[in-house]
Amino acid sequence: MDWHDAPVPRSRIGPIGWLRGLARGLTLGLVTYAGLALLLLVRLFEAPLFGPDRPLTPHVTQFVCRAALRVLGLRLTVSGTPMAERGAVVANHSSWLDIFTLNAIQRVYFVAKSEVSGWPGIGWLARATGTVFITRRGVEAKAQQEIFEARLRAGHKLLFFPEGTSTDTIRVLPFKSSLFQAFYTHGLDRLMFIQPVTVIYRAPEGQDPRFYGWWGDMEFAGHLWMMLAAPRHGRVEVILHPPVPVDGFEDRKALAQHCERVIRTSHVLAEG
Repeated sequence: MDWHDAPVPRSRIGPIGWLRGLARGLTLGLVTYAGLALLLLVRLFEAPLFGPDRPLTPHVTQFVCRAALRVLGLRLTVSGTPMAERGAVVANHSSWLDIFTLNAIQRVYFVAKSEVSGWPGIGWLARATGTVFITRRGVEAKAQQEIFEARLRAGHKLLFFPEGTSTDTIRVLPFKSSLFQAFYTHGLDRLMFIQPVTVIYRAPEGQDPRFYGWWGDMEFAGHLWMMLAAPRHGRVEVILHPPVPVDGFEDRKALAQHCERVIRTSHVLAEG
């Protein structure tokens, strides 16, 4: 059986679990959408004053994501330092929880597939927080390249997942090098750095190691409810590796291979 098709054993949620899930869900919703309202309010003043730069609203996003992890009870540990250089961040991808986890650590803007913009609730949040949406259609490659370049030159740190999909948390998939091409145009390679980041989820004691994974045909609502109703949570470890200059690598494939090797090695060592 392929890992995509391997189901995760789920415990039955009893009455106390339902009450716990409702309490956490209401609190999480309040924190998230109150934060969204504040972000939109700040953006009204930020946009005309600073244009494409966003010196204020990312702080709101970071605060909300830190609060969301506390509401869930998911402990966060971090090693390493967010890069000060201009550039982008790449990470392995296990779950929608990555959004809260990685935003809680540093002020970044996610790169997501275009379908996300239409997801109920999630799409609004993604657009408001400055997510860059991409499509797989080749005819739009030039327009996407221009958007990437404009955001990078504006000083935005873009964060993307080179695996192209989320996993079961216990593996790192081969990195796709296509998005790395954006850093090798119009002299960006002489200006930009890339920081590899490893995200490792530790399931609660007694739970399946894939507890936090969200992949394949899993429904978002069902996975969210499981997180809200869980009697206890584990933790998530994030390793911020040293950033590397883009022009230190011959091409996008060499850069992608370096990032994959660093992330995969630390992930395997941590799991071991």
